[in-house]
Amino acid sequence: MGILRIMESDSLPTTHSVLFVGNSLTFWNGGVDRHVRGLGGSLGSPLIVETDAFVEPGATLAVLWDQGASEAIAQGDHDVVVVQEDLPEGSVEQFDEHARLLIEQIRRADAEPVLFMAWAYDRLDWITTEEIADAHRVVSAELGVKVAPVGLAWQAAVAERPELAMYDTDAEHPSMHGTYLAAATILATIYGQDLRDATYLPDGVTEDEGAFLRLIAWETVNEYSAN
Repeated sequence: MGILRIMESDSLPTTHSVLFVGNSLTFWNGGVDRHVRGLGGSLGSPLIVETDAFVEPGATLAVLWDQGASEAIAQGDHDVVVVQEDLPEGSVEQFDEHARLLIEQIRRADAEPVLFMAWAYDRLDWITTEEIADAHRVVSAELGVKVAPVGLAWQAAVAERPELAMYDTDAEHPSMHGTYLAAATILATIYGQDLRDATYLPDGVTEDEGAFLRLIAWETVNEYSAN
């Protein structure tokens, strides 16, 4: 576990430094941060996004807090910190407690907190995606924090195109399509920007699939923010 900084060229006009705090749902497929950078850089008016990651396999926010996430936030000089809980691994109560602690620390560091709402999976099936979304809504409403509704976008994508595999072969982690959708949803949440003209496509995602996933991300972010 540690801090990894990967920076794009400084030739692009807008810079945003984003720290990602989470577990393997964040760092799978080369890291959702890498795909955030790719998407941002491929827009008609490109965004340059610098990213760090503070990640630990299988970790809940409680574990990440104990492992030094607070210090990484305090020392990082970031504009935005994206916080990903893996709710099936913990509990709603733990999420509520440690999301609040991290949000407080993020704001103390003069950064903007964004919650990365992930998805449910069968291995730990005590909680549904809707219940994960409800837990995030509570924190969002009470603390006025943005939520990137990745789990809801994932659910919408599966409903519309059930043949598109969003899970990896372990039926828990994201496929490349799942990571791409997560990146699009997070970027749209941070910038409030329509990503339909982005051209970045990772290996394994076709042009048609990418366009579909970017549209789902944008529609879900708009629908979530309106409710």
